[in-house]
Amino acid sequence: MNSPVPRSPFRLFDFQVNGFGGIDFQAPSVSRAEMEHAVKVMRHHGLAGIFLTLITDEIDAHCRRLENFEKLCATSPDIARMVVGYHIEGPWLSPEPGYRGAHPPGPMHAPSLAEFDRLQSAAGGRIRLITVAPEWPGSAECIAAMTQAGVHLALGHTNASNAQIDDAIRAGAKFVTHLGNGTPQEMHRHDNVVQRLLARDELTACLIPDGVHLPPFVLKNYFRAKPAGKVLFTTDAMSGAGGGPGRYRIGRFEIDVGADGIARQPGGSGFAGSTLTPDDGVRRCADYLRISLAESARYWSDAAAAAFGVTLPSWSN
Repeated sequence: MNSPVPRSPFRLFDFQVNGFGGIDFQAPSVSRAEMEHAVKVMRHHGLAGIFLTLITDEIDAHCRRLENFEKLCATSPDIARMVVGYHIEGPWLSPEPGYRGAHPPGPMHAPSLAEFDRLQSAAGGRIRLITVAPEWPGSAECIAAMTQAGVHLALGHTNASNAQIDDAIRAGAKFVTHLGNGTPQEMHRHDNVVQRLLARDELTACLIPDGVHLPPFVLKNYFRAKPAGKVLFTTDAMSGAGGGPGRYRIGRFEIDVGADGIARQPGGSGFAGSTLTPDDGVRRCADYLRISLAESARYWSDAAAAAFGVTLPSWSN
């Protein structure tokens, strides 16, 4: 009989997790049993805490999900320990083809402080990270106000100009969500948003090191291009992470995960989140970047937690 796979020895933090262990966090109502199962699988793969991430949808739908997760945290100590905050990735993103990635364009619109207040109320004040496309009118003012409210702002799913990026940085934006992804397959070879964002030393680049979203040589180039302390890593995990091949969901979309572990929209038309687990991410970063396993684990734990002001919870098992 095969022995069980041992639990990861790492104590990791991931700020972009859309689902895990077969459970889609975008579902209209995740049950306590489903979420506790997801937590168990995440713990097995070394996670000590996450920002539970919601992708583009109507604000009313986001509020219902956040209220549900807050109720689950209030009734389950394990869920409360794991979900240390929320990351809102949409609907304040670019609806342009290519830049929107797998996000539905219909709900996308300019950021709104009134909507932010509604979301933060539904989340019990625990929204910690928001991704915005700063080309929307009024973005700089919203970024400044949300930053003042204690929320971290990232730029992503965007085709912002240099001037718009300047305005966002001055307003308080400090991160780039999954740099190099959420962009068209073909762009101008020099004047493109990846190069614009990569060149900004003020911004911390968040990268998906699964070998698919960024080929290893691209990951290495981005890592080398950023100043020390200005790179973090995330899984951008969807429900198929830790679940094996099969059909999963992310929001309104069905997603096929093949034997190669890649999450694709039906018909293979594009990536839709990743199935990377954080413990595998530690090993891949060490391999692809030629750094020690201990240094790689630090990026996924202490460095990530410190960047967002997170104190990772203690787990007894």
